Amino acid sequence: MKAIAGKAIVPLRERPTSGTALDDELLYGMVVEVLEEAADEEEGEAVPWVSVRTPYRYTGYCKKEDLILDQARVAAWEAGELCVVMQGFADVLDEPRVQGVCLESLARGGRLLAHREEATEEAGWVCVELADGGRGYTKEQFLGPCYSVPFTADEDAFRKRLVEMAKGYLGAQYRWGGKSTLGIDCSGLTSMCYMLCGVYIYRNAGYVDGFAVHEIPAAEKKPGDLLYFPGHIAMYIGDDRYIHSTGRNGDDGVVINSLNPAHEDFREDLLNMLERAASMF
Repeated sequence: MKAIAGKAIVPLRERPTSGTALDDELLYGMVVEVLEEAADEEEGEAVPWVSVRTPYRYTGYCKKEDLILDQARVAAWEAGELCVVMQGFADVLDEPRVQGVCLESLARGGRLLAHREEATEEAGWVCVELADGGRGYTKEQFLGPCYSVPFTADEDAFRKRLVEMAKGYLGAQYRWGGKSTLGIDCSGLTSMCYMLCGVYIYRNAGYVDGFAVHEIPAAEKKPGDLLYFPGHIAMYIGDDRYIHSTGRNGDDGVVINSLNPAHEDFREDLLNMLERAASMF
């Protein structure tokens, strides 16, 4: 059975209780596989949870009420023209004008169904369908294609877009288990950037075989490639620099640092701990 994430951000946890740390997040409109139901470890049957598996093969528990489980609705959702929010945040309003009532406010990576066949009186707006079947409007420029395969076979263009995606999160706070513009961790950043380009990579910071990237000599790294440290991951962006989300005091989020001791943003600790690099190419 499948389900749709029905809230802007659906927390995934390692165990079925809100008393455990955040493990991952589902963003609005993402479709997951439901594995089994579970009772809350603290509240019992009064708060039902479900175990789910994401398209990138990550599993966790979320509250059942945060999902849309109607299978006809899921089928219609997957059959429609899915688009993805590219803006840091985007409101879905009840009418195509800025004075409209906000129905949902979604972070980058949230998904909607576009209904471009429905003309709007105001230029620049598009009619969108929400996960529950309701309809609203948002600015066309806030949306992009929802890729299920790499968006291009052009390596240079792919690498450039990965870096652009990562820089779009600069300044976002560090959030353990997060992967939205409200807060994001190191692997949330890299996995979201690849996902927005149509590729799934491993959600956590470790290197795991069987995903889209493979290990390469660190000296051969190029923009968009991944850098692995113990319990940490970053994206190389060129000129000896990399972008990552870090909880280190003074940074506390998505920043750019360098592997070059001559640069002001050099981090000696991470240079000394670099374990490997990986690439799609």
